[in-house]
Parts: sequence; structure tokens; C-alpha cells
Amino acid sequence: MTTTEEALRLENQVCFALHAANRAFGNVYRVLLKDTGLTYPQYLVMLVLWEHGETTVKGLGEALRLDSGTLSPLLKRLEASGMVERRRSTQDERSVSVTLTQAGDELRHRACEVPLRIAASTGLSLDGIAQLRDRLNDLTRELDAAVAAAGGPAEAR
Repeated sequence: MTTTEEALRLENQVCFALHAANRAFGNVYRVLLKDTGLTYPQYLVMLVLWEHGETTVKGLGEALRLDSGTLSPLLKRLEASGMVERRRSTQDERSVSVTLTQAGDELRHRACEVPLRIAASTGLSLDGIAQLRDRLNDLTRELDAAVAAAGGPAEAR
């Protein structure tokens, strides 16, 4: 890029390339998750619960980088579909724990093929996917550090 006008072209924006890739991933996930009955954000919640077991809403929010206003409706729908249970802590009424139900735990088996089908959809090798994921994680850390250095809001970090 040599001119300001070229720098401002949409096609030259890394943020837009990431946005477009995210939208494309969302479309593939929508198709692949259809048989599970989960949306992509619900799938992310289930991934955390399948990996870590019972956790708090706050812990889910931190793991997924989602605020409670976004997470609460997801959890309500998962609870209504019988996949999770939410319980308010008896020690701290502000804390709500989330656990898998038997149906939620059993759904893990149906979801096992999703990552492999996603990988196949990318056209990348498994090693290439791992490298891309690592680069994106590095980028996220760098961007979080830039926000922190600029004194940005804590929720953006």
C-alpha cells in the first residue's frame, strides 16, 4: 500500500478479512450443527462445559469473551432445551453455576465429528489449521495488550 486511498480500501483491511472469514465459518457451522440442534454460540458454551464440567456464568463469560447480557439468553435457551442446568450459589447469590444435563453430556458424541468436518471445509491441513489458530491467538494477545496500553476498558481486554 503506497497511498492513503489504498490503505482505506475495504479489501486491504485485515479486520474485514477476519470479519468475512468469521461470517463464512458461521455459515459452515450453521450447516454442520443443524443435526445437534445447537447454534454456533451455544456450541461454544457446550465446548467449555464438555471440557471443564460445571462452571460459573462468570467463568463461561471469561472463557468465551462474552458479557452476561449475551450469555444469559444463550444459557436460558440451552436450559429450555434440556442441555444444561443453572443454579444460584447458596454462598453468593450473585454467582450462578452451569452444569451439563445427561442430554447435554450425551450430545458430545454427536458433536465429535464437527471439528473434523470444519477442518475439511477449510481446505487446510490439520497442521495448517493449528498454525492459523496459533497465529490468531497471538494476534488476539497483541490486540488485547494494545487496548490495555491505551488504557482501554477492562472488558475489551
